[in-house]
Amino acid sequence: MELLGPGREDRVRERAQSSKEAAFTYAIIAAGVAHAVTAACTQGSLSGCSCDKEKQGFYNQEEGWKWGGCSADIHYGLGFSKVFVDAREIKQNARTLMNLHNNEVGRKVLEKGMHLECKCHGVSGSCTTKTCWTTLPKFRQLGYILKDKYNHAVHVEPVRASRNKRPTFLKIKKPHSYRKPMDTELVYIERSPNYCEADALTGSMGTQGRLCNKTAQQPNSCDLMCCGRGYNTHQYSRVWQCNCKFLWCCYVKCNTCSERTEVYTCK
Repeated sequence: MELLGPGREDRVRERAQSSKEAAFTYAIIAAGVAHAVTAACTQGSLSGCSCDKEKQGFYNQEEGWKWGGCSADIHYGLGFSKVFVDAREIKQNARTLMNLHNNEVGRKVLEKGMHLECKCHGVSGSCTTKTCWTTLPKFRQLGYILKDKYNHAVHVEPVRASRNKRPTFLKIKKPHSYRKPMDTELVYIERSPNYCEADALTGSMGTQGRLCNKTAQQPNSCDLMCCGRGYNTHQYSRVWQCNCKFLWCCYVKCNTCSERTEVYTCK
């Protein structure tokens, strides 16, 4: 087993903490805090906030509906997330710039996902008038969007000030380019460590023994999950009572059914 010195350990940890996986984690935590606080405000669970009443009573003349109900106070939730989550980023280094950028991406995804809900009013179910309010998206939807952004995360590097050598902003890691990443893109500084093998320093459990799908072309496929090591095939027989019928009087008669199944695990 290879022994790692203190410098090597720090380097491995830094690589994991500046990877695409770290970018996704920071973004979804920032979005999650804002989502949870906004939902609690709407439900009346927090004393410092409630519904967003800024637009209540105003009419949308073009579409013929008025603001009402309990709109989610997304601005309070976003502000709380910015103060609470960003507060720990006090170091003046490249990772701080990366984390703050990804935090903001998570909050922007939540803000963009807010949608309108309406209720009709009128005689016999007609929709003579409508009352509408804004509501939060499902948190799972945010996860799907951020997962897609994770798949297309942008490799960046810091640009340092000439005087104090501190990083001032992040740019796309390409020669002779100073283009900054868009504020909707997740960014990472270090390429992801090898998650195929178990590594306590990065928190990777490895993929040995993991269940995989023999035929799928997705991340859970054996070709990808097993990292080229191949997979083991396990055959199992399952037996159960089936086609049960009640016979007069008074007992139940069943057939015995069985099937053979195969399970695949990474070598």
